[in-house]
Amino acid sequence: MTADPPPGARERAVGVVLPRDVRAADLVDLARRVEALGFDELWVVEDAGFRGGVAQAGVVLASTSRLRVGLGILPAAARNPAFTAMEVATLAELFPGRLDVGLGHGMPAWMRQVGASTPRPLRLLEEHLSAVRTLLHGRRVDVDGDHVSLDGFALETPPAVVPRVLAGVRGPRSLAMSGRVADGTVLAEPASPEYLRAALGSIAATGGHRVVAYSLASVDDDPEVARAAVRPALAVVGEPDWAPHVAPLPFVDDLRALRATAGGDFAARMPSEWIDHLSVVGTPDRARAAIARLHDSGATSVVLVPVGDDPVAAVSRLAGAL
Repeated sequence: MTADPPPGARERAVGVVLPRDVRAADLVDLARRVEALGFDELWVVEDAGFRGGVAQAGVVLASTSRLRVGLGILPAAARNPAFTAMEVATLAELFPGRLDVGLGHGMPAWMRQVGASTPRPLRLLEEHLSAVRTLLHGRRVDVDGDHVSLDGFALETPPAVVPRVLAGVRGPRSLAMSGRVADGTVLAEPASPEYLRAALGSIAATGGHRVVAYSLASVDDDPEVARAAVRPALAVVGEPDWAPHVAPLPFVDDLRALRATAGGDFAARMPSEWIDHLSVVGTPDRARAAIARLHDSGATSVVLVPVGDDPVAAVSRLAGAL
């Protein structure tokens, strides 16, 4: 467990993502396993069609004693900020000091699918995030914005320990908004050192802005086995939604050329050095060094995304990099 850093020092936490398709019956055991293995954080996801993030976070918090639990990411377009704040405040009252909350645009295709798409997602997220933070700090919100309308609303019992509210965003304009409005930023995988540094330049926050970097991860004594495990998950690299992740890479031109010609074989044909650069992968020592590079590039917390059909086994192997 990472203790609170001394004044002037920067936090260097390591967490893990709870896979979205873990069986509900296995959720408690896996959360306790993550805590016992020594991870600092466990992040739950809210992907469309799977499980709700607030419910998962509540179960994990109640089943563990010290883990910091992250909600990442709740799509703002699908929620009213007053009710978002009520849910978050309830968890924060019950489990003070152990919760971070990520709010984001939501994947565009999912938002269209559920009738929550908007032509101005950045404005919506800024209004939603600002209202949630204000409410959690115990202040009344009276606003009639483009997307958020609250008429003198306040929480009756705001939490004594206010959870941090982070923006889960990718591109420069959204990152700049996060720096202005949020307590931190959640960067989706693959968060390379170059993308982290570019994102921090766009965020341009002063003070204690928390940066959470997701990274696909696989640890094995055989580096090729570890690389093979993460390859399928890297197939999305180069698609439009991941353009901000790709642009700063030193091999961006070669990656785009391969993407244009490889078709369905793109992930299989990625060079091993690209896999190593875009993920926490390999032997425990190599994985540990990759985590350190992400911390050194500006990540407050490196959150490992396990891959494979057996999440319990995958998480146990990832603990070798702690």
